[in-house]
Amino acid sequence: MAQSSVHIGTSGWSYKDWKGLYYPEDLKPTEWLRYFSKEFKTVEINTSFYHLPKAATVQKWAETVPKNFRFCPKLSRYISHYQKLNHPEESLRIFFSVFDPVRDQLGPVLVQLPANAPFKPAVAEHFFSVLKKDYGDYVFALEIRHESWLEAQSVELMRHYGISLVIAQSAMPFPYHEIVTAKDIYLRFHGPGKLYASKYHYQTMRAYARKCLQWLDEGHRIWVYFNNDFYGYAIENARMLEKYIKNG
Repeated sequence: MAQSSVHIGTSGWSYKDWKGLYYPEDLKPTEWLRYFSKEFKTVEINTSFYHLPKAATVQKWAETVPKNFRFCPKLSRYISHYQKLNHPEESLRIFFSVFDPVRDQLGPVLVQLPANAPFKPAVAEHFFSVLKKDYGDYVFALEIRHESWLEAQSVELMRHYGISLVIAQSAMPFPYHEIVTAKDIYLRFHGPGKLYASKYHYQTMRAYARKCLQWLDEGHRIWVYFNNDFYGYAIENARMLEKYIKNG
């Protein structure tokens, strides 16, 4: 098993309630990322979903962490939620103008769709084709909230374009699956009970560790992010899963 093929982190790092719980009380927020990157080797950038950070800010993040650290930026909700993947060319150009300079330090780009965005073959194929043509050096992971994206035509389209279908676990009525569509397997854990504010049981983490080990044996790269950030649960569960995978 190649440990370099496993990337485990959290969905974001800048949480005020982690101060004193994870970050030392006297550590300035500007030092949080450096501190985080000493233990974890990857993190999702959630802020890019709500508003595009400045290129200089992204560059500073990249300079703060070790070279083997990987950021997974979340695609702007303007593209995913407002445009619903329609006519994405200009919006994608603006988004990637910020992240292109740090391309070497990025993992998959996360595209999270809303529940009111069902699978539309023509829209999906055009969006995927633009990604492949204009951003072929990137890896993409798609998190869906509508069951229609699990239909055979959708799954085959993702496999054709090499788009990873995110495996997302939560107590919410989001579609759950364990369908693998690409070399990169992307998992998100939102909390087994209250969304973002509940902790996963160690037996659950052991079960997912076994799944990850199987995928690794099959030659996949794995990206795992915990979004149950309340009370530091994400930190605790990320450590737990990493330990179980390392111990086999």
